[in-house]
Amino acid sequence: MALEAYRHVLRSARIAFQGDTRLLSAAKVEARLNFNNNRSLPADSDEAQQKIIEAQEVARILRQNVVQGERVTGAGKEEQRYQLRIHDETERGDNESIKKGTNLASAGGACCGGAT
Repeated sequence: MALEAYRHVLRSARIAFQGDTRLLSAAKVEARLNFNNNRSLPADSDEAQQKIIEAQEVARILRQNVVQGERVTGAGKEEQRYQLRIHDETERGDNESIKKGTNLASAGGACCGGAT
């Protein structure tokens, strides 16, 4: 099961970081390092099973929640735009909070790491 989870992480990284060889290489190194660090765990242990579940969750997040953006030059110097690479497995929300007009500041939350 660990080998299957490892392959799943690598496939997900390939989808998430398609075209970005630097990030893809770093993701592969990180995946290998994490799996090698846990290689000595007994296959039937609870800890090994938990690590496999974590790897599957990482793969899911990579496939569904990571979106690449590339800066596109605009007409003016101050105009900054990004083109996003959204693929078939990218999770798309229903925008219900936007439709309701929910404001994070009025809900007690902070936006973009800033203070309210």
